[in-house]
Amino acid sequence: MEQRVLGIDVAKETLDIALSDGIHLNHGQFTNNQKGHEQMEQWLRNHTTSNVHVCLEATGQYGNAVAEYLLAHGFPVSVVNPARIKHYGNSKLRRNKTDKADAELIAEYCLREKPALWTPPPASFKDLQALVRHLEDLQGAKLQEANRLHSGVQTNFVVDSLTSLCGFLDDQIKQTKKAIQDHINQHKELKRMQDLLVTIPGIGELTAAKLLGEIRNILDFQSARQLAAYAGLTPRNFLSGTSVHKKSRLSKTGNANLRKALYMPAIVAKRKNPIVVTFCARLSQSGLLPMELVSAAMRKLLHLVFGILKTGRPFDPNYLNPLQVSS
Repeated sequence: MEQRVLGIDVAKETLDIALSDGIHLNHGQFTNNQKGHEQMEQWLRNHTTSNVHVCLEATGQYGNAVAEYLLAHGFPVSVVNPARIKHYGNSKLRRNKTDKADAELIAEYCLREKPALWTPPPASFKDLQALVRHLEDLQGAKLQEANRLHSGVQTNFVVDSLTSLCGFLDDQIKQTKKAIQDHINQHKELKRMQDLLVTIPGIGELTAAKLLGEIRNILDFQSARQLAAYAGLTPRNFLSGTSVHKKSRLSKTGNANLRKALYMPAIVAKRKNPIVVTFCARLSQSGLLPMELVSAAMRKLLHLVFGILKTGRPFDPNYLNPLQVSS
């Protein structure tokens, strides 16, 4: 049976698709809403009698609905890191950048690379992610308005308006934090995992909630290094021959929200987490700069998170985890 794949380029309003068997291509465009998803499914049924492997980039909320719809209607679905598609396109010396061309590239990548199938996270984790990201938005808005308030503005109406807005945002932030913890308390598995994470020095309840919301399903990751790569915390090396030896940098090709959630806890862990303290002291002797040590602490902390969630055991500074916690 011939293999067919469907590449979907996701935008806020539209879905550009490319159906391919490696030789023939069919294109379509549909609105990115329930009606458009139904029309696309019918289009697929009309164009092929075989099962189609669907592939799209992990673009967040805009792609989730169509991925879940097609999965629910029997199509195998892969949701791929956009960086993988980008690097694949670069390897092909790709020059065109249009929605149609992007859909073709995603289809070709799916056909050649056969990415792993996607499983949607439980609804409880999806809701938790929505809550913690809403909190981040509120805190960002509060910082922005507070900066305006303290920028030297003296017009009474503007000062009163900004003061009122900051107060409103503070109240919303407080309510959202409570909603996050209430949500966790109502779901036994989330609560169990949060209780495990807070045993790690440097991680409190809110940080644990953010980590769980962004990691979602720890079973999706086979190793701590794979989880670190998902967060963009793996080092990128620059070595070529005998003359090019640049300093390693974080790849930052991954989940920026997860990296952000780890930043302040890593600073605390550098002082209070015995495993991270020892780890950073050793790296400091190697000449790493302060920010490089923070990045290393973030990665080490994520390794600890992986090991503890995988084993279901609380933090133990004397326990060498076989699941790469110490690496």
